[in-house]
Amino acid sequence: MRVRQLPVSVLLLLGASTPALSFYLPGVAPTNYKFDDKVPLTVNHLTPALSEYDPQVHSVFSYDYYHDAFHFCAPEGGPKSVSESLGSILFGDRIQTSPFELIMGKNETCKSACGEQTISGEDAKFVNARIDMNYNLNWLIDGLPAGQVMVDEQNEILYQPGFALGNPASANGTHELNTHYDIVVEYHQASTETFRVVGVIVEPSSRATKMSGGKANCEDSVDKPVTMDESKDNKVVWTYSVYWQPSKTSFATRWDKYLHVENPRIHWFFLFLSAFVVVVLVAMVSTVLMRTLRKDIARYNRLDSVNLDDLGGTSLTDDVQEDSGWKLVHGDVFRPPRSPMLLAILVGNGAQLFLMSGFTLAFALLGFLSPSNRGSIATVMILLFTIFSFVSGYISSRVYGFLQGTLWKQLFVMTPLLLPVGIFSVFFLLNLFVWARASSGAVPFTTMLVLVGIWFIISVPLSFLGSWLGFKQPASTHPVRTNQIPRQIPPSASTYMRPIPSALLVGVLPFAAIWVELYFILNSIWFSRIYYMFGFLFLCFGLMIITSAAVTVLVTYFVLCAEDYRWQWRAFYTSGASGFYVFLYALIWWARGMSLASWTAGVVFVGYSALVAGVWFVLTGTIGYIAAWWFVRKIYGSLKID
Repeated sequence: MRVRQLPVSVLLLLGASTPALSFYLPGVAPTNYKFDDKVPLTVNHLTPALSEYDPQVHSVFSYDYYHDAFHFCAPEGGPKSVSESLGSILFGDRIQTSPFELIMGKNETCKSACGEQTISGEDAKFVNARIDMNYNLNWLIDGLPAGQVMVDEQNEILYQPGFALGNPASANGTHELNTHYDIVVEYHQASTETFRVVGVIVEPSSRATKMSGGKANCEDSVDKPVTMDESKDNKVVWTYSVYWQPSKTSFATRWDKYLHVENPRIHWFFLFLSAFVVVVLVAMVSTVLMRTLRKDIARYNRLDSVNLDDLGGTSLTDDVQEDSGWKLVHGDVFRPPRSPMLLAILVGNGAQLFLMSGFTLAFALLGFLSPSNRGSIATVMILLFTIFSFVSGYISSRVYGFLQGTLWKQLFVMTPLLLPVGIFSVFFLLNLFVWARASSGAVPFTTMLVLVGIWFIISVPLSFLGSWLGFKQPASTHPVRTNQIPRQIPPSASTYMRPIPSALLVGVLPFAAIWVELYFILNSIWFSRIYYMFGFLFLCFGLMIITSAAVTVLVTYFVLCAEDYRWQWRAFYTSGASGFYVFLYALIWWARGMSLASWTAGVVFVGYSALVAGVWFVLTGTIGYIAAWWFVRKIYGSLKID
């Protein structure tokens, strides 16, 4: 989406505008201020972002606001950290106090944040590089992110969080550092003497302000930008102005200007397209189940009660064998596959991921995960993933019993270890690259210990309990008996029915149900934007579930008709192959929307993309396996076999 920025003179005229949509955030209590009350302004990390003139992002690393090279003004006594949630810390938020003084209703111009600062040539080189990469500053006032007023392609006004650190190199090779900030705070009068903050806009500019008598003089520096010379020391004075603007926007709707739906027609179009594909797939599966299978089962059951000699030969048997190859493998269809423990563990962990994702989306859809509570989504996901460890242990134990496994002690231990330890190991390794770049996005070691503690104290015991309860349940009985000698599997005559081609062919369908929302999710993660379109995402998630189940049932039916009874792993990785397309899409998105300036940034991006794709593989693979398991038990349970 292309947007254009509005100057501060225009946004002052927009203060009385009323948003067309309403957005209510349950559980968010408003803060009331009176005139002359101090309104705190907190600062967050600096993040790479898109600019109006550069449609690509050049880095994935964020930096602490008080990084030594920036030389931003700090409050007296040093900055203090504001308490953050676990999810906020994992996403790199570093919220701290600032020296900016905002008094409710009091306009101030050209106020110095601190004395004159000296930026060395080495630090200027670092700052210039961040300016070239379009880094943004991120401030917060009363929970609202400070941003800039933009106008999208539909001429709708929106607030985009963050504002530029500086202006990239011009024709003469100089970099301009934004040293002055015009802060426009919109407030709503809740009662006679109380007011609430409903909007924050910051217009940065570069001004070579000088100090005189302990005060800053901004008027003489309006047309004199601050250029960062890398060969000498640079003198900088940080200044700001504050303008209070009354607004008709209520507290309940103040996030509407930030939570702007980008191109809603695109969302609806692809949502209807995905729904159409789902309807077609469900119709095909219904045809297989209600027509073809019903006739095959009835004919096969008649064969068992008819004397073939009275029919004059084996024409009926030949007809059954020719039309219904899936019934010929009834003695092998429930034969345990290779690595049954691994399959059971993956299905158990996939069920855990499925419940975590579903409940998180449901909470977000209902509005309980407010964007004002930074990191709330990640925190809830960690909490739900921990709680549903019980489900992971139970499902893996039940599936392992269905697959006739015997190494129960190993299953109990490996279920809470395999996937969580794998995810944590990749996360820890990538965090080392982030830490090596001195980025604020690096997760502190103490937070790592907290995650390990949550896993060891809560997750592992719950998994053990679930596995034990699943082990104590009566073993599942198969609808048909398994022969002692495996049946020979005929070679596949069709290339597209071979394991890898069929998985790649079918796996694209579940991915197609969610790829549009995946674009906006990637924008939110790597471009530092707010994602809140959980209604669309929830519907896409439901379509993805139906699509994964439907295509896996079809593939399983075709595989069994080809007299291949190895359906268990086939069902899992056929549906899970959509994870490959998630990773491929991330690489394409990288090539089109990013131009990373360092190889470490590429490693971090590819590493996290591969991690997400792997988790997606387990999630969708589990959906496919459970659908195929239900389908196979259903059709073979309808046969009359002695």
